[in-house]
Amino acid sequence: MVHGSLQILEFTNSEGHESVRYQLGNCIGRGQFGSVYRSLNLSTGQMVAIKRIRLSGVKEKEVRDVMREVEVLQRLSHPGIVKYEGMSRDDQFLNIVLEFVENGSLGQTLKAFGKFNERLVASYVAKILEGLHYLHSQGVVHCDLKAANILSTKNGNIKLSDFGVSLNMRAVENFAERASIGRTVLKNEIAGTPNWMAPEVIKLSGASPASDIWSLGCTIIELITGKPPYSDVPNSMTVLFRIVEDPMPPMPETSSELQDFLKLCFVKEPALRPTAAMLFEHEWVR
Repeated sequence: MVHGSLQILEFTNSEGHESVRYQLGNCIGRGQFGSVYRSLNLSTGQMVAIKRIRLSGVKEKEVRDVMREVEVLQRLSHPGIVKYEGMSRDDQFLNIVLEFVENGSLGQTLKAFGKFNERLVASYVAKILEGLHYLHSQGVVHCDLKAANILSTKNGNIKLSDFGVSLNMRAVENFAERASIGRTVLKNEIAGTPNWMAPEVIKLSGASPASDIWSLGCTIIELITGKPPYSDVPNSMTVLFRIVEDPMPPMPETSSELQDFLKLCFVKEPALRPTAAMLFEHEWVR
């Protein structure tokens, strides 16, 4: 609904009963499926982020990806995960209300301030690991971990976001048990962004929590150098080939502790990669 030059949206809140009205403000981000707007709750004054997806011209699969994100967020509750506040859908838009995180993404911070020092990256990574540990304990694999999908608060706390391609391991396992097809349902598509993608995902061997650990290693390189691994390779197919064939991604110059941490993230065999909880005990992040 539009009031003069003001755009007011009406939502049912996350409990499914009480109507909530929001006034749209400035655009704070654009993604694959739509734009995100800083918005004001007209009852409480709370600032939120509203992700708006225009439905015209959007494929049904893309709408399903967005709805998957909603389904994942609805059941997650952790300081390191962006909070879901509500949703509405009309003929033109799907609107998702999320917690507003003041500093935006680490990708935006990188663009504004340049590459980060190791001490700051270690501080961020410790918090990212807490969020990943919670996600994995809930049977969720993020599948697209990178600086653009990691938000930071004004105090430097971290919140994981953008679960559009995430994998609900428990739903997959339940479906697989009913259909007696093992885990092959995990192998039907490549999810994620090429430079951050684990080799087993590229080979369609299946995503798992270990795939997020590989992507974390790529994200660390992105934060330390300002660019992800293989950013100098112009062709996406060549990037995918290199990830699968190289012993590990090219390593930047760092402390020996971080070198060791990255080598653990980049173990080729996913079953041998450490978990988020194990990496949290590593000397580099302590």
